[in-house]
Amino acid sequence: MDLFEYQGKEVLRKFDVPVPEGRVATTPEEAAEAARGLGGKVVIKAQVQVGGRGKAGGIQLADSPEQAREMADKILGMDIKGHTVKRVLVERAGDIKEEYYCSFLLDRSERKFLGMMSAKGGIDIEEVAETDPDAIARVHIDPLYGMSDFHARRMVFGSGIAEAARKDAIALLPKLFKAFVELDASLVEVNPLILTCEGRVVALDAKVSLDESAAYRHPFFDELKSAHEIPEQERFAKERGLNFIKLDGDVGIIGNGAGLVMSTLDVVKAAGGEPANFLDVGGGAGAELLSSALEVITSNPEVKSVLINIFGGITRCDLVAEGIIDALNRLDVKVPIVVRLDGTNAEQGRKMLADAPHPKLVTAETMLGAAEKAVELSQATGSAVAQTKGGAA
Repeated sequence: MDLFEYQGKEVLRKFDVPVPEGRVATTPEEAAEAARGLGGKVVIKAQVQVGGRGKAGGIQLADSPEQAREMADKILGMDIKGHTVKRVLVERAGDIKEEYYCSFLLDRSERKFLGMMSAKGGIDIEEVAETDPDAIARVHIDPLYGMSDFHARRMVFGSGIAEAARKDAIALLPKLFKAFVELDASLVEVNPLILTCEGRVVALDAKVSLDESAAYRHPFFDELKSAHEIPEQERFAKERGLNFIKLDGDVGIIGNGAGLVMSTLDVVKAAGGEPANFLDVGGGAGAELLSSALEVITSNPEVKSVLINIFGGITRCDLVAEGIIDALNRLDVKVPIVVRLDGTNAEQGRKMLADAPHPKLVTAETMLGAAEKAVELSQATGSAVAQTKGGAA
């Protein structure tokens, strides 16, 4: 669960991490009132769970309550990378002397926590990693032993931040790490972490991602989540017990097993396509479940083809084929569907699909072949739709 910036700052404040004073507003009038209460110059920040707000015009300075109202009116309702701004954070603006970057996250390959810090804050850390990797100090932390002063000093001195910021930064990093661990977070990122003209180190931004699997240990997770609007497609999938994540492509993906689905996404990318989603039906692949999966995926108008990739281990492919046939009879599917079956009773399953032909159904024997066919059909469907719209125009 990715928190809004204001939520991230609320939880970090509980761990004594210094953050600017601010208030949330959902209307221009509330923003003006918040600015009046804070006094002086304020910054109006769009609250969306995506980066690039500044470049999109979602962060604006205001010198007065009236200007705060004007800026909030411009930002509220703005679309930032597909996210509609429904609330803004009004914060007291401070004088920034320097901007840094720091974060704690999980490094699954090392089975350790990873702390990162850089003197190059305020820009995408991916860009820094690519152009100047030595500018990022990286420190692995064993979960069994936790963070020591040694780790904090290595991050601070290795990052090359200004001498004036080092003492405060060394004191702040263990607080951030404590928040990261005790919140069961997968990421705590501050970009920028600033050095003010008064010599204080303050978290000017906060990106916090929490592990929802740990919600039973943290009752307040539900309160945080209540501020999040779940997209209709994701809500629909959750109601049906499907493991679903929406992506930005046009090839719908259904598979059984998270590893297989992830591999399918990679193969679709390798075939020149863009996956529209991650959807794992788990161990079951009966008619009811497949109907729900197809209904969820095809509810996205951007989907131009669907790839069903099933490996029959415990699951029998003949039963999967039976489920697909039943599902297609229940639904009015308007996009082509490519099915690849492998494993237990795969040949029998493929024969069943061939003997019960459907105008939108295509079978493939290999995963790569299925991916290539799904991408080809997606591109053909997209071209046909574009021609239809052009003709109508």
